[in-house]
Formats: sequence, structure tokens, C-alpha cells
Amino acid sequence: METTKLFGIFFGNLLVSRKNMYNFAGRMEQCPSCCGCTRSYLTDSEMKVLKFGGTSVGSVKSILSLKKIVEAEARTQPVIVVVSALNGITDKLIVTSQMAKNGDSHYREEFEAMVSRHHQMIDAIITDDKKRVDLFNSVDQLFDQLRSIYYGVYLIHDLSEKTQDTIISYGERLSSHIVAALFKNGVRMNARDFIRTENKQGKHVLDTELTNQLVKEAFSSVCGSSAATNKTVLVVPGFIARDRDSHETTNLGRGGSDYTAAIIAAALDADVLEIWTDVDGFMTADPKVIKSAYTINELSYVEAMELCNFGAKVIYPPTIYPVCIKNIPIKVKNTFNPEHPGTLIKDKIDDDMKPIKGISSIKGTTLITVTGLSMVGVIGVNRRIFTTLADRGISVFMVSQASSENSTSIGVRDEDAAAAVEVLNQEFQKEIETGAMFPMQAESGLATIAIVGENMKHTPGIAGKLFGTLGRSGISVIACAQGASETNISFVVDGRFLRKSLNVLHDSFFLSEYKVLNLFICGIGTVGGMLLEQIRTQQQILMQKKRLKLNVVGISDVYNFVLDRDGIDLDNYEKILRAGEPANTENMRDEIVKMNIFNSVFVDCTASKQIASLYQTFLEHNISVVAANKIAASSDYDSYMKLKQTARDRGVWFRYETNVGAGLPIIGTINDLCNSGDKILKIEAILSGTLNFIFNEIAADVPFSETVRRAKEQRYSEPDPRIDLSGTDVIRKLVILTREAGYKVEQEDVEKHLFVPDSYFEGSLDDFWKRLPELDADFEARRKVLEAEGKRWRFVATMEDGKTNVALKEVPKDHPFYPLEGSNNIVLLTTERYKEYPMLIQGYGAGAAVTAAGVFANIMSIANI
Repeated sequence: METTKLFGIFFGNLLVSRKNMYNFAGRMEQCPSCCGCTRSYLTDSEMKVLKFGGTSVGSVKSILSLKKIVEAEARTQPVIVVVSALNGITDKLIVTSQMAKNGDSHYREEFEAMVSRHHQMIDAIITDDKKRVDLFNSVDQLFDQLRSIYYGVYLIHDLSEKTQDTIISYGERLSSHIVAALFKNGVRMNARDFIRTENKQGKHVLDTELTNQLVKEAFSSVCGSSAATNKTVLVVPGFIARDRDSHETTNLGRGGSDYTAAIIAAALDADVLEIWTDVDGFMTADPKVIKSAYTINELSYVEAMELCNFGAKVIYPPTIYPVCIKNIPIKVKNTFNPEHPGTLIKDKIDDDMKPIKGISSIKGTTLITVTGLSMVGVIGVNRRIFTTLADRGISVFMVSQASSENSTSIGVRDEDAAAAVEVLNQEFQKEIETGAMFPMQAESGLATIAIVGENMKHTPGIAGKLFGTLGRSGISVIACAQGASETNISFVVDGRFLRKSLNVLHDSFFLSEYKVLNLFICGIGTVGGMLLEQIRTQQQILMQKKRLKLNVVGISDVYNFVLDRDGIDLDNYEKILRAGEPANTENMRDEIVKMNIFNSVFVDCTASKQIASLYQTFLEHNISVVAANKIAASSDYDSYMKLKQTARDRGVWFRYETNVGAGLPIIGTINDLCNSGDKILKIEAILSGTLNFIFNEIAADVPFSETVRRAKEQRYSEPDPRIDLSGTDVIRKLVILTREAGYKVEQEDVEKHLFVPDSYFEGSLDDFWKRLPELDADFEARRKVLEAEGKRWRFVATMEDGKTNVALKEVPKDHPFYPLEGSNNIVLLTTERYKEYPMLIQGYGAGAAVTAAGVFANIMSIANI
């Protein structure tokens, strides 16, 4: 990690002199007997260095793909192939050595499993009998050596660094023998003959000058050998090296095979370095976290370095430096998908308009804060911090310092945190004892995120958009850092919010191919079921035309609920729901909050008071709410205002347009009037499509009780029609409209003039249906009188100057309410601007389809913000 950071620190300065360094003197003379197997170093012929990682040589399928790729390249140009150990072998070598050291005799079983794996690979890919026998001999000689080393470790229970380095070198030594045998003219080269390291502060550091000289000599020698032919493939084991002084086996660190390839490419002036791995290239983010992440076509060296340093494990970070100063491009390609163009890393990116190229992250971050008043203006405090940590081998990947200089926060990995706190407390022990500084404060369980892009420097407002986006999603930034180059903004968040942070930033900065809105649908009855059907039929259309993905991540009914952050198949949701968790309001609330999913909306299509009670929690956790349920918006005034204020404070949305008038734009219109400075003086409205349907249906041959039953059967009424007949539904709607108009009102404040006696609302629903026909005779008598007078019944809600009432009224033919048909609603708004001629809004006010459409419209209004 120290090597990685060393490159990162000096990378920007080195870029400045890259072009001058490229025109270096003393380039190698052409080999007089060059056979074409490698580059002639002064000719114009192209030469590639191809590096294949552990997954690329880890299976029969992948290694045969490697063979095909290399042979295609070798037909037209010299090729050098650098290989890693078989996938998982390096880890296995380390684990087995620890077992041997600890005296665990089962190390032999692990060792034999490695032998067996390599033997099986050879049997599967080498068809020539003689070549197979020769390869078995070479591989078994190496295994005999390794067996002896393990046995020695087992006997003395000691594992020195020198021995450990020797053991792990066998992974690449073995794989390079196997890969070289794949090719008719494959020549294996020993990297320890030309990759040299030196010991600096106990670490193996590349001796660049000596290594470059030896690389040129080694490849010139092979180029002129009698064994070389036109299509010779040179195979080099990556990772391993040799100490320049002791000549002992060393290595370039985990991921060092990439570095080996870059060193060779730079020393030989290759035209391109290709890194073949198991992904299509650099991605805009981790595809395991962000499903919509996609491959980045081109990156600059600086951008690639920044992404690598912050967790993008596509290539080993030091790989970039040697080829960068020679201006050699890097291609990252997929062994399992060789047709994919991959990612090209080079100096300048043409027609690059995107300010952000990618998002990377580091899990398991601990933030250590060094603080004290004695730090202000004192020179050398930071030097002491970083020197102390470097001496202990602890890498710092982020630094954030207050402008007052009284505190410095440093980011380290969780596994280094305890040691870092210990050594810093020791270093500043005297200052801590005198009170000039405080003991180190460590906060673990965090994550570091970096957004990377060279064009950020040309785009104002990136940082503002970044922190605004995180804030609206309820994500607090604990520390942040940005260099003057403006290619990287790094920040630390609570580790629990890593997935949410990555998703919301990827979506916000248009790195995603489409915007995602994650929906929890509660209630799948008449309205909820219709809403799900409408979403299902529109999903593909919205993806294609609006680049919007409506991802239904949760569905619940009265029996079960199911959550799936990847999305629920709406063609099969009923079956999936039946297999879900038992419905429990508190459990569902906790699980939704625990998902901590970005751009999320809870959609309530129930009439449940329990469900409405969840809104506050959801809003506090930055989950927007869309409600067809009227209970919350018509509850006590303080609760209603708290919901709206919480939504504003959290930067999320509380939408309930369908609470009044189903899909009619009534609440939105009142809000627009008030927000533009108008004042609502009076509201007159027929707000119950159910009651309007009933009083339009009633006739000489259709008694009152039958109209109520028809309203229920045709799904105009609530599941319990008494809610409509009691005026409760209308009262709630009137209270909501009055509040939206700017008046404080409670349901108890509404004056009621009802048409069904209170006794009919007592008892069970079955009792109600049995007794309802008792009212038919009275209604029929009154209806005849009304018909003779040319009038109709209308249940009217009225607000005037904040005073509210509901009543069954008789309206004449010239009244706007008289011709209202079916289940339609109508609203007359008298305002200071619309005083002489009130504004009229009229249309369907009930029905599952229009209500679901209104809910859908609320969802879309959030998506379009």
C-alpha cells in the first residue's frame, strides 16, 4: 500500500515531464540477428505486452481463451505474455505455509490439492504427449522443491519473510511453465533474471534503472537466439523478482503481475500494454452494488490512477506509472469476452464532455482525528503524524484538515486502526499529558468514496451537487478532501450508507443509463392492484422514452409482504407475495428502513390508520411518501404539519393529490394559486364520487339501499360504505382542501348535516346491510317531491373564510352541481383573483383506474424532479 501511495503522491508532478522523458537518449541498437519474435527496439514494427490475471489462467476454459487471444496477436506482431498464478493459488500457498509453520500436518493435504489442480490442468489442455511429459517433469521438479520447503517450515515451526517470499513465487513459476507449453513456439523467461528490487525500510522496492537495463539485455538475447522463430511467444511469470544485492527471491507485492508487465512494456517501448482480466474494463462503479454501472470507454492516466487508489481493483495502481511516462496506452480487456472493446487508458481523451468518469470506494475505513489547540500554527505536527505512521508501515489514503489547523483527520483501513492510534498516542504522549493535545479519536465502520474525473475542474458546482444529493438522501458526510487538481473529491460516510451513497451519486451524475425510482407499494386491492398493472405496462415505455426505471422493490397486502432491492417481477408478483413474510406493520417498517435504498418512495394504497402512522418514520429516513390514504393528511393539524415540515427538511416528498378528487388536479391547483400569491376565499365542492353516484342512481325503481349496494359492487365506495354515508370521507377531504388553502382546521370543526341516522353506523357491517332497506320508503317519498320541484340531491362540502360544513342539499337546474353525472366530482374555487367567476374543476372523482392514475402521476412528479 505504501508503494501505491508513493506513486499517487508524485504522479501529478511526473506527468509534467512525461513527454521530455519519452525522448530519452541511448535507445537500444537493433539486434543484428533479430528473428521477429520480439521487438527490434529501433524498428517501426509494433509490439504488445499482454498480461493475463489469475482468473484468465484459472480454468480450462479461460486458459484456452488465452491461447486463442495470444495466437491471434502473434500472427501480426511480436508478443510478450505475462501471467499470474492460477486463480486462488497465491492465497493457497500462503495458507498452507501458515499451517506448516503452526505444525498442522494437514498442510500436506492442501499441498497435494495444489499439485492435483495443476496436473488436471495440464491433462486438459496439453494434447501433445511429448510436450505433456516434459511439462509434467518441469512442474513436478518445482513441486518437489516446494514440498521440501514446506517440510522444513513444518519441522522448525518458523517462517521467515525470505522463505515466505520464496514459497509464494511458485504460483507464477508454475503457471508460466503451463502457459508457455500451450504454444508451438512458446519460450518461458525467468523474471528473476531481469526484475530487480532493493530493500528500503524493510520493503521490496523496484530498482528501476537496473531492471530496465536487464530487461533490454534479456529480451535482446532471446531475440537473437537460434531457438527463436517468427511466431515465438515469450511467456514471463509476473509478480516475482530478485534482490539486487542478496539475489534472494522477492516480489512486487500483491497485484504485482500487472506491474511486471508495465515494467517490461516501458523498458521495451511497447506500443500498447494489454491487461486481460475477468471484467470488460473499468466500470463507472462497482457493478455488484450498482446494477446500471457500465464500462468506461476511455480514461486518462490520472483518472485511472485515482480510481485504482480508491478501490477499483481492475489493475494494480503502480502499473500505470512506468507506461505513463513513456506515453504507452493501456487496454483493459476481458478474457471471457474478448470481443468487447474494453477500456483504453491514455494521456488525452478526445471529445471528453463528462465531468465525472467513475465512482470508487473503500470499505472498512477508520477515521482517526488528531486534535489539540497546540497544533494551531505549529510547524511539523503533520510531519510527525505521517512519519510515525510510515515507520509502522501504516498507509494513509485520505487526509482532511480544518483551516484552523486545530485538527487533522486521516483515513486508514480498519485493520490498521488500533496500531495507528497506539503509535500516535505514543508520539504525542507529552502533549496529551499536558493537555495541549487530546488522545487520538478513532471512528470505525466507515467507508470512503471518491468521484473521479479530470473535467471536474472545468465544471462549476460539482461539489455543491455532490453534497446536496447526499443530503437529500439523508447521508451525512463525516470528512472530505479535494486536491487543487480537482480530479478527485473524496469523502467519508457511515459504512451502512455506502450502497445508498454509490447508487444516488451514480444516478445523480448521469453515470447511469437511466434514472431509477425504487417503489414500495402497500395495498394491492382495487387501487393498488390497478396501479401495479399501470406500472407494469409502462415500465418499458418509460425506460425507452424517459430513461426512467420504475423499480418495484416492495409489495404488501394484509397477509404478506415481500422486499427485493433488485426489483419484483410484476408479471408474477401475486405468487411471489404469497411466499413472502407474514404482514406485520412494525416489521415491514423496520425492514424497509433497513434496506436503506436510494431514491425510494413508499406508496400507500390502503385506508389503514396503522399504515398512515408509518409516514413520519419513512420521511425521517429520506423515503418519499405518496398516499391515496386520506388519514394522515386529515389527521390532527400538528401531525399533518409535522409530516410536511419533515419532508421539506429532509428534501423528500409527501404527495397526496388523490386524497381529493381521485385523479383530478385539485390539491395541486390550490397549491399553485396560494404559492403564486392568490388567496382562497371559498370552496364549494361535491367530493364524494360515491355519494354523487348514489344520488344520481336513485329512482322510482332503484331504491336507496340498492344504490348503495351498486356503489359497493362497482367499486365506487370504500370497502365499508358507511365511511362514505357518514360523511367521514367528505369531511376528511374538506379538511385537507381547507388546510391546503392555508387555514387551520380539524375534523371536529366541520359542521355536519347528515342524511343517515347515527344508529345505522353502529354494529357490524352485516347488521348495516340488513337494516339499510328500512330507509328506502322515506327516501322515495322525499325523492318524488324533489323530482316535482325539478331539483336534485347533492352532498356538498363548503368552506368559507375558514368555516367548514357538509350537508345534503337540494340544488336547482341552474346550479353548476345539478348536471353532475355518475361518480364525478366538482370543485368551485372562489379566490381574490377568481371572485366574479369562480374556477371550476370537474371530472371523474372515484374509481380504481383514475385513482391509480393519480397516484402514478404523483410518483412521476417525484421522478421528474
